[in-house]
Amino acid sequence: MNEAMLTAFVVAALAAAMPLLLTAIGETVGEQSGVLNIGLEGLMLVGAYASFAVTLASGSFTLGFLCGAVAGAALSSLMALLAVRLRASQIVVGIGLTLAGTGLTSMLYDASYADTRPHLPPPTPVPIGPLDAIPVLGPALSTQPTAFYLTWVMLGFASLWLHHTGPGLRLRAAGQRPEALAAVGGRVLRLRVGAVLFGGATAGLGGTYLALVSAGTFTPGMTHGLGFLAIVVAMLGRGRMLAVGGIALVYGIFVAIGTALQLTTIELSNDVITMAPFVVVLIVLAAIGLKRTRGGQEARPALPPALATPYPPGD
Repeated sequence: MNEAMLTAFVVAALAAAMPLLLTAIGETVGEQSGVLNIGLEGLMLVGAYASFAVTLASGSFTLGFLCGAVAGAALSSLMALLAVRLRASQIVVGIGLTLAGTGLTSMLYDASYADTRPHLPPPTPVPIGPLDAIPVLGPALSTQPTAFYLTWVMLGFASLWLHHTGPGLRLRAAGQRPEALAAVGGRVLRLRVGAVLFGGATAGLGGTYLALVSAGTFTPGMTHGLGFLAIVVAMLGRGRMLAVGGIALVYGIFVAIGTALQLTTIELSNDVITMAPFVVVLIVLAAIGLKRTRGGQEARPALPPALATPYPPGD
């Protein structure tokens, strides 16, 4: 592979990793508060469609990203109301959000764009001058939009906030020992609602990045399980944002490898290439499970004990 092909490979890997990373950041915060949101697939699709429609009508990518975040947060408010406030099953509500988001966006797309199938131009890149001299990586980073850099800023900020601030400590206490947090005056439900809305906004941004930057269009069901994979990434990260970022990049690399294989003479089914990143995740999960059974879990942070448990607990 020459330098141009390697640069294209890095660009493809980053484009695939960013939607997963954005979604997994919010899910990590939500899980640390004790809420498991398996409706990320629907939230991503709602964010993707809303941002695509707004950007197509206005021509503003900034407005599109804003509307994608608002749409994801708006739909996640149902999780905050039903699962957090009214103590309904987080699993059932999450499934409902996935079905609602998938069905709603498919219906709206078929009604508005099924005949024309419009596409968007790529967003304006933000070149970083000092990086241009770096072979392969410099040209790849120079083609990225503002949202790419803001995603990494958000990752760093979320990591610092979650582990090095008082509010972050209280949020983690809501997932670790909610009754102890309440005993010292902490607002468990308020913290969980805020975490759910933040996770909905980032999931909407993940769908927005997928539609506006990675694909340049919207198609029904375009996430193809990416929301469920974000849940796995958040669980593997165990609240460590840097681990979440690394896992998302590994996923992007495997997606880029699959794309590169399609350009070679190697004859592989497209289905095999598409499922390869998910198979890698399953292998990692199996390896972690085997390590736990052999007593190697002590060095790893555990999932919050109150994850998916309503507060206050039911009678």
